Amino acid sequence: MRAAIRPHFPRPHATLGLLLVAALSLGWLAGCAATPPAGDAEALAEFNETNDPLEPTNRVFYEINDGLDTVIMRPLAQGYRAVLPQDVRTGVHNLLTNMNTPVVFANDILQTKPTRAGDSLMRFLINTTVGVAGIFDVAKDWGYPPHDGGFGTTLALWGIGEGPFLFLPVLGPNNPRELVGFGADLATDPWSWVAGGTGITVFDWTRFGVGVIDERERVLDPVDNVKKTALDPYATFRSLYRQHRNAEIQAVRDDNRFTQPNWFAPARPAQ
Repeated sequence: MRAAIRPHFPRPHATLGLLLVAALSLGWLAGCAATPPAGDAEALAEFNETNDPLEPTNRVFYEINDGLDTVIMRPLAQGYRAVLPQDVRTGVHNLLTNMNTPVVFANDILQTKPTRAGDSLMRFLINTTVGVAGIFDVAKDWGYPPHDGGFGTTLALWGIGEGPFLFLPVLGPNNPRELVGFGADLATDPWSWVAGGTGITVFDWTRFGVGVIDERERVLDPVDNVKKTALDPYATFRSLYRQHRNAEIQAVRDDNRFTQPNWFAPARPAQ
């Protein structure tokens, strides 16, 4: 009997990898922004501060992204907000966050942040069980607050520079360090270790698609505000991205709490 021939659909991480390779290749082929002459100190300082040597190509990708967002992503996010009440959207976001917790935990370990690792572990155990697979963020109410922590942050704490600014299809504002971190996070995601098959492929793409819509819905108002008020939205998004990432990295760097099990805490005096 002939084996059944089934169509093969690439999983999301493979597709994104191809997009990144294509985008970076096109970026280098398109050329770089001209470096100001050495005699123009002010212009040279501004050029170095923006750290955007691929600005002409980045702006092209921004326009492409903006067009796709206007036609596809923003309407999808608006429909998602209109159809699902806030409580349901919060539950979906909590579920997606819980599924990503193993990746955050791995990076907490690599960053040598024991308390953050402990928080991540407890959050996953509590929310996966008591929180019904993570739909309800019970751990937050029990004293284990959520936090982000990808491999891009880990590389930053290891002293790796961010590299030049990039604006990429689908992923938006980025830089080489974050791209490497993004790839490492995909590789360490336990869900990517599951053997392929129709069911797993559907699960992967569903998780990816819902995650993209969830993230877009959560920034609907801020993005709309930037586009309406900024004289140069591209430059504004570039600045906001850098400020946000720098603040996230600094918050992790400053979090030097030491995990101390409760049984070592001194007993409270009797009342």
